[in-house]
Amino acid sequence: MLIAFSVAPSGVGTAAAENPDASVHDAVAAAVAVVRASGLPHRTTSMFTEVEGEWDEVFAVVKAATDAVMPYGSRVSLVLKADIRPGHTGEIDGKVERLEEALERREGRAD
Repeated sequence: MLIAFSVAPSGVGTAAAENPDASVHDAVAAAVAVVRASGLPHRTTSMFTEVEGEWDEVFAVVKAATDAVMPYGSRVSLVLKADIRPGHTGEIDGKVERLEEALERREGRAD
């Protein structure tokens, strides 16, 4: 399973009392630290974090990352997209590699 998720706080949380200058990037850093500590294949971009693994382990990471953001707001927003393809691994890189190959073929035809 490959998931892309984004988690962000809103409102004022307990972290604001400890650090009034806390920003959304501090909350995102807390979530990404959880993902990195998981040991699962992952990638973080400007908008989403992708994680690859089995259903239970991936969703455990999403839950822990969401819990890590909770102190930064009075509520948390979670956006999640999943590609569920049993029997396939390495898709976090494989999908991008296939896309790049298709683009190279397309560019080769344009010449």
